[in-house]
Amino acid sequence: MATADYYETLGVSRGATEDEIKKAYRKVALKYHPDRNPGDPAAEQKFKDASEAYAVLSDRVKRAQYDQFGHVPEGMGGGEAPGFGGFSDIFGDIFSDFFGAGTRGRSRQGERGADLQYNLEITFEQAAFGYSTEISIPRMEECDRCGGTGARSSKDIDACPLCQGSGQQRIQQGFFSVSTTCNRCRGTGRIIREPCAKCHGQARVRANRKLKVTIPPGVDTGSRLKLTGEGEAGRGGGRSGDLYIALAVRPHPLFHREDYDVYCEVPISLVEAALGGEIVAPTLDGKVELKIPSGTQGGRHFRLRGKGIPHIRGNGRGDQYVEITVETPSNLSKRQKELLREFEKEEEKIRGEDTNYPVTHKFLDKLKELFG
Repeated sequence: MATADYYETLGVSRGATEDEIKKAYRKVALKYHPDRNPGDPAAEQKFKDASEAYAVLSDRVKRAQYDQFGHVPEGMGGGEAPGFGGFSDIFGDIFSDFFGAGTRGRSRQGERGADLQYNLEITFEQAAFGYSTEISIPRMEECDRCGGTGARSSKDIDACPLCQGSGQQRIQQGFFSVSTTCNRCRGTGRIIREPCAKCHGQARVRANRKLKVTIPPGVDTGSRLKLTGEGEAGRGGGRSGDLYIALAVRPHPLFHREDYDVYCEVPISLVEAALGGEIVAPTLDGKVELKIPSGTQGGRHFRLRGKGIPHIRGNGRGDQYVEITVETPSNLSKRQKELLREFEKEEEKIRGEDTNYPVTHKFLDKLKELFG
């Protein structure tokens, strides 16, 4: 069971990323490494403590166990500082700064292919209700002529004479022994005498691959979809990388979105606002009739339940809010002006009633509070 806080040992927070943990360990390990602090037992102990902490926090499964229980349960094989005889499998290239060369190199299990990202722009409606399309991805794929070996034939592949096919070399640094990538075969363990004529020994070729992409309902700008194994092909039997579809939603001429709710503005006339009536409002599902009560003020919102964006987890939909704007006519006829002046005269008789102009009276009350 751990006797110290592994995060504190490395000087990182509990939410630290794998890369932050790796950098922190490199810093501590280089500072307290025994070869840099000969005869210093305190430095050696700090080096061991840091190694123990990194052995757990660099492993996702062990780290999850440690975060849950405060230690790595027995049988997990973690929480013990590795011995000085072999760090290569655990620490990878941590000591590249110390020895001047990487200690891990390419795994004999193959090199994983690179992840790719494709930027896809979709419409507001496609984001709301889902969408299927076909895209073309330029990527590195396994050479179909050599089957990813990079050689003209299997007879043209020999085991590396320097590392005897292991892909690793042992390097002695004082009392500290590490494995490093074989500099002749570059970790593959193989030497190709005659390369493939199509890929020229690279084992991969560039190609354009068409893929069908299904966008689920409810996505928004910034959403990313992961297509496992659709990135670039690996090398030497390594698995392919992943493809990430980064989505951007084009602005809509009528609607805008806030979370799963949809908002739109609908203009009405002075007469409609004063007398009320029915108007036609647009929604993602089509037009609907909306009843406007008499005396409706500009800026009022009407809620249409279930007319918003479908939830991405498939649990219902958001709502739509129709915001009313009252439009003042800009080109009045002579008769309209006469009618409005008559209306104004009638208004002067009831100007002081709060019920007829509640917004105006609230404004005047606030003015009195501020200025007296």
